[in-house]
Amino acid sequence: MNVHVFKKERNYSFIDVRPGDWVVIKPNLVKQSKETDPNEWESVITSPMLIREVVEDVCVKLKGEGRITICDAPQTDSSFREIAKLLDLDTFIQNSSQKYRIQIELVDLRDEEWTAEEGIIVRREKLKGDPNGKIAINLGKFSLFYKHKGEGKYYGADYDSQIVNRHHHGETQEYLICGTPTRCDVFINMPKMKTHKKTGVTLSLKNLVGINADKNWLPHHTEGSPDDGGDQFPVLGFLQKLENVSVHFARKLALRIPVLGPMVAKKMRAAGTKVFGETQKVIRSGNWYGNNTTWRMSLDLNRCLLYGNMDGSLRMDQPKRYYTVVDGLIGMEGEGPMQGFPIHSNVVIGGIDPVAVDIVAARYMGFDYRKIPILRESLKLVDLPITKIKNPSELQIVSDVPELNVPFSEYEKMEHMKFEPHFGWKGHIEYGG
Repeated sequence: MNVHVFKKERNYSFIDVRPGDWVVIKPNLVKQSKETDPNEWESVITSPMLIREVVEDVCVKLKGEGRITICDAPQTDSSFREIAKLLDLDTFIQNSSQKYRIQIELVDLRDEEWTAEEGIIVRREKLKGDPNGKIAINLGKFSLFYKHKGEGKYYGADYDSQIVNRHHHGETQEYLICGTPTRCDVFINMPKMKTHKKTGVTLSLKNLVGINADKNWLPHHTEGSPDDGGDQFPVLGFLQKLENVSVHFARKLALRIPVLGPMVAKKMRAAGTKVFGETQKVIRSGNWYGNNTTWRMSLDLNRCLLYGNMDGSLRMDQPKRYYTVVDGLIGMEGEGPMQGFPIHSNVVIGGIDPVAVDIVAARYMGFDYRKIPILRESLKLVDLPITKIKNPSELQIVSDVPELNVPFSEYEKMEHMKFEPHFGWKGHIEYGG
């Protein structure tokens, strides 16, 4: 199987699009900028230049017949309007639609947008959501959470953890998936090359968090420490227990008491940071190499996309054509996926298999796929597999740079970039040593 590594001249001939297809393009539009630097966005979201290239390639292949949907479900406290304006997507879509006579739409898949101040949700705005609806897909015994020892202690994206645990227990392992990526003929995944606090890296597999309609159905970490089946903290000492009590109390206030609750929660959060330490320095919320939750959720979402039907049932084949194009023109290292630093990695990596592409991309970043659970465990799935490769040594690199046209076994031993890992992963995923 080929994985394409482009350093200068990009070629999307591996993407099979036919006249009449409905093509969904899913970039990483997680947030309009870094929270600590409103002027830095190029390392946060997929390059607008790359999005335009792929859209134009698809338009040419459609030959005037078919449609394109560009969509994502950004972080709930992000502004989709600001992201679209920043990337000038509306103008580009209008011009391309007229030029190629193709229907092109831009869709925010979320049902809700939050306004957060100092890490506390202060306002919630209802959105239209996916115009093609949403589907509850129950993976049941196929889910990687089935019989997982963390059951009952999952934390999702909102303050009410009862919601995520209601959807993940026993043979009930549900995800609320958007109809647009489920119904399309061709799905093109366009993730950003970044480190990630919960999964080590965020590439094709992790980018599918953006196809779900309710992030509070997604387990992000499991409360506690490995000693009691959790991964919230490496060790659950007195200070961590005290932090848990304080956090639970603040969340209840913010959730149940309008206006006043969020105000008090903000003050509690500020005081708690002084006592328990800043998140940029202290491991909490599953932000470390021991996170045994988020990789399971991400791989489950990939299976929902590949095998889920509009009625919520599962099929045993994969009729959808799926491609991935990783934007590594400007990547992010360190405290990814939101607070890290830009790194000019100058590469685009693509192919027909998301696991194969992510393994090659991780190595390009300076990491070892064997040490990254979301990649290592993806190779082991027997039921509802998400890759056709059995051994990465089978991969062949195809590149516009002649010296990179080698088998992966040789590519792996070459010198590549050296991304700084998130501090919670440092010393645990680097290649070699």
